[in-house]
Amino acid sequence: MVKFKYSSLIDAPVEVVWNFHERPDILNLLTPPWQHIQVIHRAGGLEVGALSEVRIFVGPIPLKWLAVHTEYDKYHFFTDEQREGMFEYWRHRHQFTAEDHTTLLTDDIDFSLPGGFLSDFFASWSVMMQLDQIFRYRHEVTQRECRIHH
Repeated sequence: MVKFKYSSLIDAPVEVVWNFHERPDILNLLTPPWQHIQVIHRAGGLEVGALSEVRIFVGPIPLKWLAVHTEYDKYHFFTDEQREGMFEYWRHRHQFTAEDHTTLLTDDIDFSLPGGFLSDFFASWSVMMQLDQIFRYRHEVTQRECRIHH
């Protein structure tokens, strides 16, 4: 199991940051321009049982990704887990911590690659670099959008 965590302080109250994540177009908004993804189906918002199905393109190869929300505590956190996709295991907790009139936004991910320990050991650095770029972008978009709507 590999762990990845990315946090930043968003200059908006927790309710504003949470409501931003409830937008129906959130996956499109938070997808970096260099990442080729098609949203196939999304249902249920952020609550337990909500699901997102996307097609991720790795080069010319389309891969299905199905994630289901398994935990939910409004204005505090929600968790999605991969049910079908490229990882052996994927669990992503989105945490929202109120700090005065700002929000500490934390993306906490546990994942395993197919192939077990050796794959995790030798290839996880590449995934970690990609996750760092993706979440840096996501947090920048969140900061910008929440500042506009705050």
